[in-house]
Amino acid sequence: MGTREDIVRAITEGAEPGRRGGGVRTCPYRADSLLRTGWIKGYARERPVASEQ
Repeated sequence: MGTREDIVRAITEGAEPGRRGGGVRTCPYRADSLLRTGWIKGYARERPVASEQ
């Protein structure tokens, strides 16, 4: 598990590929990691909706 700061960092890290349109598979965290959940949350928050592209 990660500390609050680690989770916030993972969210921030996930946001960048989301903005760039990178693949979700670039997530560096293991499937059973809370940090992965945070990373994907950041990714999803920044990923443009298909109708907006």
